Amino acid sequence: MLRYLTSGESHGQCMLAILEGMPAGLEIDKSAIDEELCRRMAGYGRGARMKIERDTAQILSGLRRSKTIGSPIAIMVKNVDNSIDRLPIVLDPRPGHADLAGVLKYDSKDVRDVLERASARETVARVGVGALCKMLLAEFDIRVTSHVMVIGRIESIHKGLGFSQIVTLSEKSPVRCADRAASGLMCKEIDRAGLEGDTLGGVFEVIVNGVPPGLGSYAQADRRLDGIIAGALMSIQAVKAVGFGAGLELASVRGSMAHDEIFYSKKEGFFRKTNHAGGIEGGMTNGEDIRVHAAMKPISTLRKPLASVNIKSKKCVHGSVERSDVCAVPAAGVIGEAVVAIEIANAILTKFGGDSISEMRRNYKGYLSQIKRF
Repeated sequence: MLRYLTSGESHGQCMLAILEGMPAGLEIDKSAIDEELCRRMAGYGRGARMKIERDTAQILSGLRRSKTIGSPIAIMVKNVDNSIDRLPIVLDPRPGHADLAGVLKYDSKDVRDVLERASARETVARVGVGALCKMLLAEFDIRVTSHVMVIGRIESIHKGLGFSQIVTLSEKSPVRCADRAASGLMCKEIDRAGLEGDTLGGVFEVIVNGVPPGLGSYAQADRRLDGIIAGALMSIQAVKAVGFGAGLELASVRGSMAHDEIFYSKKEGFFRKTNHAGGIEGGMTNGEDIRVHAAMKPISTLRKPLASVNIKSKKCVHGSVERSDVCAVPAAGVIGEAVVAIEIANAILTKFGGDSISEMRRNYKGYLSQIKRF
């Protein structure tokens, strides 16, 4: 199985990740990791921090001649802004952030101790791990992407678009939205919020293409893949809700309209003409694209801050103002890709487990042959 840990503070020396369980023999393209880090930094509405940092990955262990050797992989991304010891004490917690709960939990007299680790800067390390997992998935022709569905009050029209179309259209958009008209309106919405000292949230969707049926399991609750993926997405800072396929819409329609009818052909095998389930039934993949969306709340750091209480004086104040984004939904989509890729890679390893890529390929090929003969 894959396991990973991250370490580092927002304005510390660096962000670190250690990934254990990657099979030997996988060719690693460092430029592909840097490309994912760059995608995370982009997006209309991002703050000044993204103009300072130049995120590039250094792989410290686990490779020889650009190939994995089966040992843990360590990734480091240095922070250009590493001013943590020079930064002032913070006493005014921000509503919506980890600030107040964190100082109460850890008995700290400085919110800085909390916000440095609670910051979404931590996701740099997870995107690095996700990039490695995307390389593993590519060995089995599995691809992962994301696109923005909603920002503020603006919703995109994307139904009927295939995986490749979404990739092409979203990567051309400043907000990573596959609907060009909605993309322009989203940028204007972000501009308005920024001028008013406010922030915006939204919804992004992660799509996994090429996944075989049978990943995950119904045997135990903690092995259900939809639960695992939902947990991974909910762990992203500011994500407050997750849905698969049609999501909440399924609660208001009849069963005859909610479920994906099953068909069969010699060429395709079993298939569906709809994907209301988002590619997962009974905690397992069913062979259709995994489609999962996540709702992100507005960033909790406001240039016109909300009411708060000073943790020392207990007097009424306004929440502290840190350097932040107006909208980070496009970046959250990239982070969503990373955490979903990690869990799909882990599911692939669990089912087709091997200590080397060649062993996994043999196991995978045999499983696909089994499905075709069914």
